[in-house]
Amino acid sequence: MITVRNLSISFGGAPLLDQVQFTIEKGEHIALIGRNGEGKSTLMKILAGQISADTVEVEKPPNYRIAYLQQDVPETLEGTVREVISSGLGEISKLEQAYHDASIHLDDPEQNQESILELMGKLQHDLEALDAWDFTRKLDDLLSQLNLDGDLLFNELSGGMKRRAVLGRELITEPNLLLLDEPTNHLDLPSIQWMESFLPQCEASLLFVTHDREFLQNLSTSIFELDRGKLTRFDISYQKFLERKAEALDSEAHQRAVSDKKLAQEETWIRQGIKARRTRNEGRVRALKKLREERAQRRELKEGPSFSIQSAGLSGRKVIEIENLNYSWGLQPIVSDFTTTIWRGDKIGIIGANGSGKTTLLQLLLKQLDPNQGTVTHGTQLDVVYFDQHRAQLDPNLTLKEAVAGDEEYITVQGQKRHIYSYLSDFLFPSDRARGKVSALSGGEKNRLLLAKIFAKTANLLVLDEPTNDLDLETLELLEELLLEYPATLILVSHDRRFLDRVVTQTLAIEKNGKIVETVGGYQEYERDLNLRKQTSHPTIAKKTSKNSRKSKPEKPRYRTNREQRELDEIPDTISALEEEHEQIISKLSLPETATDPEKVNLLQSRLEEIDAQNLSLMERWEELENIPQKP
Repeated sequence: MITVRNLSISFGGAPLLDQVQFTIEKGEHIALIGRNGEGKSTLMKILAGQISADTVEVEKPPNYRIAYLQQDVPETLEGTVREVISSGLGEISKLEQAYHDASIHLDDPEQNQESILELMGKLQHDLEALDAWDFTRKLDDLLSQLNLDGDLLFNELSGGMKRRAVLGRELITEPNLLLLDEPTNHLDLPSIQWMESFLPQCEASLLFVTHDREFLQNLSTSIFELDRGKLTRFDISYQKFLERKAEALDSEAHQRAVSDKKLAQEETWIRQGIKARRTRNEGRVRALKKLREERAQRRELKEGPSFSIQSAGLSGRKVIEIENLNYSWGLQPIVSDFTTTIWRGDKIGIIGANGSGKTTLLQLLLKQLDPNQGTVTHGTQLDVVYFDQHRAQLDPNLTLKEAVAGDEEYITVQGQKRHIYSYLSDFLFPSDRARGKVSALSGGEKNRLLLAKIFAKTANLLVLDEPTNDLDLETLELLEELLLEYPATLILVSHDRRFLDRVVTQTLAIEKNGKIVETVGGYQEYERDLNLRKQTSHPTIAKKTSKNSRKSKPEKPRYRTNREQRELDEIPDTISALEEEHEQIISKLSLPETATDPEKVNLLQSRLEEIDAQNLSLMERWEELENIPQKP
């Protein structure tokens, strides 16, 4: 285990980390959480030896090794995958690479075999002197576990494969503690799920920071929370932590309110007239001084984000109609014969591996790209706002204020005129930061700024391409709540499984050869559908599953999807509107002028029959939906 005590660091002002102490035991998987600016990355960099603390005491066994996987892939790495991974061992890696290169030429008739064997013998001697001869075996084993080809060039790999190689560079050192800063950031779902299954197999203890709540829930055995300089340990699940944290904040707010009330009463007492001062109790004065000191030392919880989304007027009922859509990059199909309709109020999630064409599909739907075949037809009165994952809408040379409002000092938000600095503070940008350049922002801050820019506009079609990348948990959860309440149409690309499950009503998954599979519900429903399709496509497996059904685990319960819940919520209003129309028609039929118009009577009676049929169908659907349990 490793034990850390009295870890403190400050960069002027209140300490960022204030006498932090903790222990990490072998095999623990600990999620490090806290608001932006609470010191998560600083704590990791101190443990990794990249920065020095003001004070710290560390107890650890001899040869205890700590490895650190940073959030971004280093741009300086080059060579083959084998070279990149082995570079984690310094001199040993150079010797091993030289031995590997020499062995490749052993069967080459154009090479001097005698000199190659002589070189390999010398390299073998040097490796044995460093007690590192089985390094080659370890490297080959690691390449196999990471499912990487060691002879591929690192710079030609996808982002997910590069992340695997950099992880391998840290694991080759056989660390006792592995530090991971946003390991899933910018990874696609297959890569995230691979990492989620791979990391528990490592022997190292894990301390990780992530905004992916599903990853956090599935991987963590404990939680370290940083809050106003202090670290608290929770040996509970993330969901239980959220409940306990909410209770703790409520309790803290109550205690502080009681303390503030007491302080106000005592301040009034100390300022009373001459007579009261002559008889005042010195003990009470000392108690007042203590209350003042406690109030002065109190570290208030920073305000979180508090933005909102503006809706435009209603679009037409049919938002986008897609018919026989086809698009290819050269010979590679991206979208193959895709037909669907997006209706007003739909919340569509788009998923797929990196490079599968999710952004291209968005551009086709927005008519920014022309299809090779097929049509995309937009409905009426569309007011579109688009969040692009590459943040091309942000000019790095502008200030934050200029990026959002140009030369204007005020903008209109939810019908109210607001100063731009006040608006930007809702996105956690104080006025001094708002005067700074966009180029100075971190990835998460740029995402928040782009949200500020697009939410300053009204929209009835909101298109978000990877909005959750780099976002802190608090901003992510606020965005999720706002999208749940958003009354218009949403098209969302994301790799965040929990975000998709909570927000979207329908999922479009881009699979092999441009095939797009539609599923009602979020990622969980898509994954269940995918597993069923796999079973159906393998009759032997399906037969075996059926034969052993008594012994198999019970299937996951079928819960009401987000779309079904929305449909259920709307049925009473629809029935009410139909019943009102029914009464109006009955009134019209009783009018003398209607009775003398047989054609009008026929039309009204026909509409009455339609209403009765619709009401009966809605009643049956209402009962059907209520019999499906709601997701807990």
